Amino acid sequence: MTDNREILISGASVAGPALAWWLHHHGFRPTIVERAPSLREGGYKVDIRGTAVDVVRRMGLLEQVHAVATDMRGAGFVNKRGKQVAKLDADTFGFRDGDDTEILRGDLAKILYEHTRDDVEYAFGDWITGLDERADGVHVTFAHGAPRRFDLVVGADGLHSGVRALAFGPEERFLKRFDAYISISTVPNSFDLDRWELLHSAAPGKMVNVYSTARAADAKAAFWFSGTDLPYDRRDIGGQKNLVADQFAGLGWQVPELLESMRAADDFYFDPVCQILMDRVSAGRVTLVGDAGYCPSPASGQGTSLALAGAYVLAGELAAAAGDHEVAFERYETQMRPYIEKNQALAKSALRGIIPQSRAFAWINTRMIKLMPYMPGRNRILEQIAGPIRQAANALVLKDYETAGRAAG
Repeated sequence: MTDNREILISGASVAGPALAWWLHHHGFRPTIVERAPSLREGGYKVDIRGTAVDVVRRMGLLEQVHAVATDMRGAGFVNKRGKQVAKLDADTFGFRDGDDTEILRGDLAKILYEHTRDDVEYAFGDWITGLDERADGVHVTFAHGAPRRFDLVVGADGLHSGVRALAFGPEERFLKRFDAYISISTVPNSFDLDRWELLHSAAPGKMVNVYSTARAADAKAAFWFSGTDLPYDRRDIGGQKNLVADQFAGLGWQVPELLESMRAADDFYFDPVCQILMDRVSAGRVTLVGDAGYCPSPASGQGTSLALAGAYVLAGELAAAAGDHEVAFERYETQMRPYIEKNQALAKSALRGIIPQSRAFAWINTRMIKLMPYMPGRNRILEQIAGPIRQAANALVLKDYETAGRAAG
């Protein structure tokens, strides 16, 4: 391995550290720069499915991931009086198969960090401000650190990727909106939930979801709602909290109390439900992985799996090509494209179920869930929903880059 060994990665959530793990494994020297002052723990629950499970298994981390899984028991649908009107067990509700698992995003990030921090340089509290590609590599400037040269740069910095903006152009060029928004924050576990979640269709176009996972004393509250081009400042957290509170003002159940807890939360998250659609995720010596290049939206439930698989393929193709980025990036795109498209296709139909647009649809949906255990053809009905998810989750067959890397070397 002689070419392009020095690789800068922007982002220390899931895609970045997973890529760093595989790059180091194949003999590269990755560096991670992260805007946050420290590792961001906590966060919402995410799924690891199909091919991504195999990636984690090949890293030797599957047992550790399973040890901190959410261990959810199920979900209940409640009306405005708080009465549970339907329920599902966790695996049916999450449409999980085999070793598919669910974990808090922050717990997964922590595991990946712990298994890379001794071998990877981390620079917290800084971010990339400029990329200048020259014959000898990419000259990078930072908000705080001194300029440095790297052979390659990878944007693993999420939906609002700074690397993508610098190398490919403004975000709006690649953003596909679904006219919906999501907010998630930590709230007190006032419902005494034990690995259980509650869902409440608060009004047409508005859904509230509250859950508490294993080993958690508190709970998470998610507010999903429909809306078109709502004005807000991405840096103004207080303004975003006001926007969510206005959307759910005057609604029943425990919505007012949850909104008050949301206002007090210090881990508030808010974003439009959208995807990143790009014809190419590589330009010169710069490429993207995870949400930065192919965010499938939270509605798909596949963002973490895409990130883990993308990290494996990108690092593996660089190893197989002995660091030749032109060859590796092309193969990375070819390998990932069908997998990306199948998983992104899940979002639109899933969103219709997450945010019912009418009281009639919400009632029918809840009624079907309530009657599901007694319906003839139950398994066939569930398969119509679960089948596309399983197919998308397994749409990528992993290559053995250990063999390819040795052959190239």
